[in-house]
Amino acid sequence: MAKFELRLPKMGESVAEATITSWLKEVGDTIELDEPVLEIATDKVDSEVPSEVDGVLVERLFNVDDVVQVGQVLAIIETEGEDELSDNGHDEIETNQNEKAVEEIVQTISLAKETVAPPVSSSERFYSPLVKNIAKAEGVSQEELDAIVGTGKDNRVTKNDILGYIQNKGTAIKQVSQNVEAIRVSTKKVEAPKVEKPVVVSSGEDEIIEMTRMGKLIAHHMVESVQTSAHVQSFIEADVTNIWNWRKKVKSDFMKREGENLTFTPIFMEAIAKALRDYPMMNISVQGDTIVKKKNINLGMAAALPDGNLIVPVIKNADQLNLVGMTKQVNDLANRARTGKLKPDDTQGGTYTVTNVGTFGSIMGTPIINQPQVGILALGAIRKVPAVIETPDGDFIGIRYKMFLSHSYDHRVVNGALGGQFVKAVTDYLEAWDINREI
Repeated sequence: MAKFELRLPKMGESVAEATITSWLKEVGDTIELDEPVLEIATDKVDSEVPSEVDGVLVERLFNVDDVVQVGQVLAIIETEGEDELSDNGHDEIETNQNEKAVEEIVQTISLAKETVAPPVSSSERFYSPLVKNIAKAEGVSQEELDAIVGTGKDNRVTKNDILGYIQNKGTAIKQVSQNVEAIRVSTKKVEAPKVEKPVVVSSGEDEIIEMTRMGKLIAHHMVESVQTSAHVQSFIEADVTNIWNWRKKVKSDFMKREGENLTFTPIFMEAIAKALRDYPMMNISVQGDTIVKKKNINLGMAAALPDGNLIVPVIKNADQLNLVGMTKQVNDLANRARTGKLKPDDTQGGTYTVTNVGTFGSIMGTPIINQPQVGILALGAIRKVPAVIETPDGDFIGIRYKMFLSHSYDHRVVNGALGGQFVKAVTDYLEAWDINREI
């Protein structure tokens, strides 16, 4: 019999870890090729890990709620044939590199004394032979010696002065040595001290509800985004009467021909993709002190889940899709989001996000930026309102379909002019909709 290591597979460029949510197989169970062994959850989507071989599960290396890194071994499956256990070459290389780094630090400390030139007296300051011998023996440089405050006659450095300096210097070296030893025994990062949070006092009548895993992740991402980006908003009202009337006219035939429901979302997505092509500096991200200008326009589409949480599947290369293709992409991602069938890659690579707050009856909102993007557009509810209509024969009051567009953007890199021009471009595309357009 042989043993096979089932590892956490790579699930996208930015996905480095996942949380085990449930084991679908017990130790001793028979497993077939491609049969799901466990369920995992990333910060974006839930998924299953299938077996790559036929065999029997003999060991589970992690428990439910454990966080596992990509590439780590999740379980051992016993199979027919030769062992397929991978070697630990990578770990050995990393260990050797760490040990080498530690040795270099130790050598630097131990050789410091040998590299320091013997101190000398000058016309401005005299050092006794005893002080100079102590300085040479202890590796005290000329600059250090000149900086020591002397308590002897004419401010000369005495034996006690230099020994006191060396004692303090030794404390610093001891601290470095302790740090080196810490590197030897552990490679874990030192966590920042935790700030105590105010205690929430609840009465006996209050209900205590544990946040869901995704709820905790969303809360973390929202706080992180607000702390990262300087949020600012621009608002504009768009007249979408032509779109309303056009969709009402074509949606029945579209359903018969394409088998898809034509909603407003793909129409809005098409306009936003065009505007991003016109204003490419909205299709960027910030990395330190540099700006990454994205080549592809990948639109994130916030979708509501049955449990009330949100997920953001991504429409890749949205500017290259016609309206039929956009509709199919929107409907497919929305359906798979609601049924929990999204893949990790479906939520990766977004360059700009759109959220439809109008679905819940809101006329506008101030959405939080989806990091590391620099902008997010909220679509408000479409309302039938009285409006002034300008015609060659004069102005008059009429009934129009209107909606608010709320644009949140990162004021670190997007100024008010660009933020306003972009959302105005989206509005112009919507208001210029051809009522006779064919698809």
